Amino acid sequence: MALNHDDKEKAFNEIETKNSERPVKNVCVITGGGSGMGLATAKVMGESHYIIISGRTVSKLEHAIDELKLMGIEAEAFPCDVSKREDVVALAHRAMAIGDVEVVIHAAGMSPTMADAQKIMAVNALGTIHVNEIFYDVMSEGGCLIDVSSMSAYFMPKAILPMKAFKLSRVDKKLFMAKMMKRVNLFPKKMRSQIAYGMSKAFVVWYAKTDAGKFGERHLRVLSISPGSFETPMGDAEKDNLQEYIESSALKRLGDVEEIAFLMAACADKRAGYLTGVDILCDGGCVASGVGSIKAKLS
Repeated sequence: MALNHDDKEKAFNEIETKNSERPVKNVCVITGGGSGMGLATAKVMGESHYIIISGRTVSKLEHAIDELKLMGIEAEAFPCDVSKREDVVALAHRAMAIGDVEVVIHAAGMSPTMADAQKIMAVNALGTIHVNEIFYDVMSEGGCLIDVSSMSAYFMPKAILPMKAFKLSRVDKKLFMAKMMKRVNLFPKKMRSQIAYGMSKAFVVWYAKTDAGKFGERHLRVLSISPGSFETPMGDAEKDNLQEYIESSALKRLGDVEEIAFLMAACADKRAGYLTGVDILCDGGCVASGVGSIKAKLS
C-alpha cells in the first residue's frame, strides 16, 4: 500500500512551507541508526548527506546524535518503530520536510535473543514492507534504498520457506503475517525465535529483489545486504552462538562495523547506479563454508 492522498498532500505541504532561502539538503535516512552498523554507516554517509537516524530507544538515539555532531555531521534523531506503519509515515514526512530523500538504509531489526518470534517477524518482515512502500513514494529520482538482511537468510532451506506467504505481503499484510507465523509455529517452541529470524531475513532478500522493477519505474534502486557476524551490540547479544561461524569462516574473525558501513555507502553511491535487485552477502566467507544450516540443527 502506498501513501494515500491525504498523506501525500500533507507531506508536500510541509515542503512548500519550508524556508525558501534554506538550501535543499540531500537526506539519508537510517533506521536502526542508534548503534552498530546503522551508526557506523551514518558516520560515512554524513560526509555528504544530512542524516536522520531512527530507532525505538530514545536514549540510544540521543547518544548517537551527540557522537555524530562531535564529528561535525548534521544529524537528527526520530523515534520510530518500523513495525508500526504510522511511525514510518511520520518518519518519511519528516525526511521530506528536510530535503531530497536520496538514500534510505533500513538497518532496524531484531535478533533471536531480543524478542519472541511474533515481534521478530513484525519488526524484520512487516517493518521492511512499511519502509519500502512508504519511502518509494517520497524518495528523489536516482535514490537508493538498502534493506539489511542477514547471512541467516542463506541458512534457511527453501523447503522451509513459505513462498506463497511471501507473495501475500503485497496484497494482504494481515494474512501475510498469519501465514508466516503459522509456518514458524510448526517448529519446536525453543527454536521459534531463531526460525522467525531466519525466515524474516530470507523474506527481506526476496522482497528487495522483487521490488526492483517497481522502484525502477521511478528511477530508484533497491537492494539488500546480508551481513555476517559483526562487532555490534546485537552481535554481543548473540556471541554464544557465533564461535562456530567465526571458526568456519574464511577470515576467521568478526567483521568491523566500518567495513559494512563502507559497503553500504558504496552501494548507495550514484556511481553504482546500475546496481539494483540483488542481495550482497558480506560475511567473511562464512556461508561458503557450509556451516549453520537449519536442516543440520533439526536432524
